Amino acid sequence: MSPTFLMSTNKSIYNLGISLSGGGAKGFAHLGVLQALNEKGLYPDVISGTSAGAFAGVLYADGYTPEEIISFFKKKVFREFAEFTIPHGGFFKSDGFQSFLKKHLRARTFENLKVPLNVVATDIEHGESHTFKSGPLISAVIASCSVPIIFRPVEINKHYYVDGGLFKNFPVSTIRRDCEKIIGVNVSPITKSEFRSSIKYIAERSFHYMSGSNTLLDRNLCDYLIESSSLSQYSMFDLEHVQDIYQAGYNLTLDFFEDKKESLKKDFPHIAF
Repeated sequence: MSPTFLMSTNKSIYNLGISLSGGGAKGFAHLGVLQALNEKGLYPDVISGTSAGAFAGVLYADGYTPEEIISFFKKKVFREFAEFTIPHGGFFKSDGFQSFLKKHLRARTFENLKVPLNVVATDIEHGESHTFKSGPLISAVIASCSVPIIFRPVEINKHYYVDGGLFKNFPVSTIRRDCEKIIGVNVSPITKSEFRSSIKYIAERSFHYMSGSNTLLDRNLCDYLIESSSLSQYSMFDLEHVQDIYQAGYNLTLDFFEDKKESLKKDFPHIAF
């Protein structure tokens, strides 16, 4: 899975980039998508990810197969990743996420990854989207996953970062000019959901609408778009249906290959149909 470069008249560019959206637990579908792509002979030369997309992307970029990654989450529950705390920037501390990444990631910097990775987070103080491409890895990924109010902001170089989905939940634009082709995977298109009177519901739906509304431009930047509203049945923090979500992503990609067969053959003649 080492990077493959194509030469242009101006500079080297990547052949295939894959952009992975945020979406909480729905991000496990990214792994099913990557598994199906790999089985067809498609491997990304660069990955961009926001929130759940960054979480899935970093483990894949570190050299794990999608099936190996999904095995890490068997019998996991949300409380293993988040420790409730008296509110001080967020209801939960992200120590569990940090411990998980320290345990499983072999790379400690972006430069040590087997596949180049872009991780998007939001500078909460300055109101800016920021793309991490180099330096320490774990803090950037945790920042990208830190849903505001739910998790505390992450301090990096005296700036405070939260979930990248506030401004760029689908980070296609971060790699667009560097890639010949981009496959975008959006696991969280805007959908409706029956009202429930709970703080969790209000917080989750609010973030869903906010992050979903900033994906429109990036959706149009994809050469190929894989997305489905069927994943909306799973909540942001659902770690009880990891395998089902993974399988849904896998099946969605098989349908995508069937639907886009002719154009995919032209762009990627080595694909095994």
